Amino acid sequence: MKIIKYALIAGVVSLAACGSGDESSKATDQPAAEEQKAETPAATPAAAEGVTLEITGNDVMKFDKTELRAKAGQKVTLTLHHSGKLAKEAMGHNVVILKTGTDVAAFAAKAVAAKANDYFPESEAANVIAHTKIIGAGESVTIEFTAPEAGTYPFICSFPGHYGFMKGDFIVE
Repeated sequence: MKIIKYALIAGVVSLAACGSGDESSKATDQPAAEEQKAETPAATPAAAEGVTLEITGNDVMKFDKTELRAKAGQKVTLTLHHSGKLAKEAMGHNVVILKTGTDVAAFAAKAVAAKANDYFPESEAANVIAHTKIIGAGESVTIEFTAPEAGTYPFICSFPGHYGFMKGDFIVE
């Protein structure tokens, strides 16, 4: 029985070490791959490459990620998916990336009154780096923007009552 366990563990370790060989998987946000590119003198600058990020919200007010990463000045393509079953009027989601120092609770309080504008308060536009529209069950939305200077920026869902649960950090290196 021990021999079978050891053989199984050895097989898993060797598969993990080999990688998938699928080039599309290397385009995802993998820190080891980014570090390798940074150490290669002939590498293309990360900002010129762009990054594609995806995040999913569900019917229990959760994002599947609490951290998104990009390089300063990099073109960011961000896609939000809604994996739930509820309509946007009942359980809508968006992603709003706020500037550092923005009072998230105050922003969210103003968002509640901005239903006609997808819960995006125009009066707070100066505190926002990027945002998606509100989407419902089975929908997706994609936006493009340029990552700001290095730092950590909060992101939230501004649908009423969601920001306390649906939040994370957009980390720019």
